[in-house]
Amino acid sequence: MKKYGAFDIIGPIMVGPSSSHTAGAARLAKVAAAIAGERVKEVTFLLHGSFSKTYKGHGTDRALVAGILGMEPSDLRLRESIEIAKENGIKIEFKEKYLGEVHPNTVKFVIKDENDRISEITGSSIGGGSIVITEVNGQEVNFTGQYPTVIISHRDVPGAVSKVSAILYDNNVNIAFMSVFRTKKGKAATMIFEVDSILTEEVVKEIKQVEAVDNVIKINPVKA
Repeated sequence: MKKYGAFDIIGPIMVGPSSSHTAGAARLAKVAAAIAGERVKEVTFLLHGSFSKTYKGHGTDRALVAGILGMEPSDLRLRESIEIAKENGIKIEFKEKYLGEVHPNTVKFVIKDENDRISEITGSSIGGGSIVITEVNGQEVNFTGQYPTVIISHRDVPGAVSKVSAILYDNNVNIAFMSVFRTKKGKAATMIFEVDSILTEEVVKEIKQVEAVDNVIKINPVKA
């Protein structure tokens, strides 16, 4: 028999009528903004399935913008997030878009930062405020945002994963979950570590110094 916790029973603390359409949407956007890294200048939200049909009535549009602004689902400012974004000079746009055979509550974020760098992140709100990120900049991924997470873009060469794992071990960082994705043997790849403690900047700096590593993105856990 499955064991249920308080979160399973009462759901997330949030502003809005639906955990999937508001709490989950805000969390998705907050993770997407963290992946983009720099200050967000423009965002296009490509809404799939249920998100595309009910996003105004369920407040999904405001929740998504709130997440981009770094707000939690419980933040009362969520109701005015679109106006707040405009006041901060952030251009936002919502479009309906079929994204394939994916969860009905899926959104693709196309984010332009202050340096005009484009990031594309796809994720789904899967119920009860829980989320899953499924694609980052064209690379298939799979993580939930519930743990401190590090996304490492690297070249698919022998030893890359073991070197990063050794750095985490040497710094007493316990790995909860790990996955590796690649586009083609010997080409671009992505490793994802979900860990049990917040990674320090010193650890991130060590990982960046691994020869095969091209980029490192650190994401703090999304609050319940």
